[in-house]
Amino acid sequence: MTSTPALIDIGDAKPPFYWGVDIGGTGIKIGLVDSDGGTVAYRRIPTRESEGPEAAVGRVAEVAAEIDRQLGIQTRVAAVGVGAPGPMDLQAGTLVQPPQLPSWWGYHLVDAIAQRFGRPVTFLNDANAAAYGEFWLGSGRADRSMVLLTLGTGVGGGLIVDGELVNGVNSFGSECGHLIVDPSPTARLCVWGGGRGQLEAYASASAVVQRTLEQLTRGQDSCLSGSMGGSDTELTAKRVWEAAIEGDQLALEIVDETAKWLGIGVTTIVHITDPGSVVLGGAMNFGGADCDVGRRFLKGVADEFRARTFDNVFEGTSIQFASLGGDAGYLGAAGYARHEHPRHD
Repeated sequence: MTSTPALIDIGDAKPPFYWGVDIGGTGIKIGLVDSDGGTVAYRRIPTRESEGPEAAVGRVAEVAAEIDRQLGIQTRVAAVGVGAPGPMDLQAGTLVQPPQLPSWWGYHLVDAIAQRFGRPVTFLNDANAAAYGEFWLGSGRADRSMVLLTLGTGVGGGLIVDGELVNGVNSFGSECGHLIVDPSPTARLCVWGGGRGQLEAYASASAVVQRTLEQLTRGQDSCLSGSMGGSDTELTAKRVWEAAIEGDQLALEIVDETAKWLGIGVTTIVHITDPGSVVLGGAMNFGGADCDVGRRFLKGVADEFRARTFDNVFEGTSIQFASLGGDAGYLGAAGYARHEHPRHD
């Protein structure tokens, strides 16, 4: 179940306002955010991918119009920020071939949003939007530079250097999940693009499931053995985490191995960009900071990083969990619109 973010009263909000739209394969989050990052209004609607992008954009615009009628804020809205899954062409404002949205391929999303809203539109990869949210309002808010790694079905990334997002010439900047961590010809394949040896193939929820199944097939003893067949017992990264909480040895080994690979990726990113702050987000955090297994996972990442970097770099780099959860995307999209289109009402 998706929780609703805490809202502030319109009378306490600081204009101008910014729409933040976070488009996913199953749901779209729409938030009206004030200049200080407070959420004034929020809705979540189904994407209904099979109906196509025009229908979805129309429903987003209808939600915004409804909120505007209730609050009377249209003239105080400066811009719209949109985050969506890649690959994309940021300069053209189009989605290229996002695997989660096959009916949206080649769609001119920015033009469609701008026409419906009548406001400037900023366009971001969804992981970059989440990164900017954590940078503006979350775990990276005290830093000038930050990298976010989002751990889910795949591994997303967002990189901010001296306050600016790294979007890249080919709209592929900050795609840290496709960093090569294993150059061998037999390295694993990542879940989306089939890239061999990439971080996503080792540190994503999909990789956790695949590696666990391989060990179970080899006969390793585990309470997860019943998850090898049947929809009621389907193996997921969440089930691995639950088994780890119970002390299952295989599950703990998988958590530790995932931390190791992620630590290798973190080391390479830090050695290139030296951001000072590494934030781990996404649904696969093994319980996060409030769970023994989550803390073990975070320590494993830090230990691998420590073993591979310089002492002063380790001491000058924080590694922590994200704090905004599923709200980071729409907040970051709105925040980046604020960054690109400041207005002083």
